Parts: sequence; C-alpha cells; structure tokens
Amino acid sequence: MSNMWKKIFILLSGYVNFIAFAVVGGLVCYKTEDEELKKTAKLTLIISLIFFGLLAIFAIYNYIGGMFNGYISSTAYDVYVIINNIILIAEIVVYAVLIIMELVKGLSKKEENK
Repeated sequence: MSNMWKKIFILLSGYVNFIAFAVVGGLVCYKTEDEELKKTAKLTLIISLIFFGLLAIFAIYNYIGGMFNGYISSTAYDVYVIINNIILIAEIVVYAVLIIMELVKGLSKKEENK
C-alpha cells in the first residue's frame, strides 16, 4: 500500500469515527518511522479535536436549553440546529479537501516518476 493510500485511510478514519482514528492514528504514530504519515496523523488529530470540541460546546448549549420550557419552538433552538449543521458540513468539506489534496499530490508524484 502506497503512502498516498495510507494517508487517505488515516484521514477517512478521522472523519468516520474518533475511536477508529484513535486506533489507526495510534498505530501509525507507534509503529511507523515515516514522518509524512505521522504528520498526517497529527493533522487529523488536531482537526478531529477541533470539530469534536465545537460539537461538544453546542451539545452542552442544547442540553442547557432543553431544561427550559418552549426551547424546542424557540429561536435559540433554531440557531443551534443551523450552527450544528454548518459545523457538520464544514467537517465534510475539510476532510474532502484534504483527501483530494492527497490524491492530487500522489497522482502527480506517480506521473513524475514515469
């Protein structure tokens, strides 16, 4: 398996599930000597933690709002839904851009080697 596909697998595991990334990223950091793979694992960890933190903050906001009557029909709940959806879309976009960048880099390296 080439480094390009390993990096894409690390990024995909970071997007799919934080626990899956913990296993894959941990193995990469522990077992491999390749600095590029370690750099990708660290970048994925940082991105995953940022999105996890943002979603956690807004989950707390939602739970606190849920303690009040009429929260579900309020503007505060609508704001929560909109911001939560923006965060989820941003997560998809960030991981998609990183994966596309890795694909382009990997394919351009293959063309240079030919």
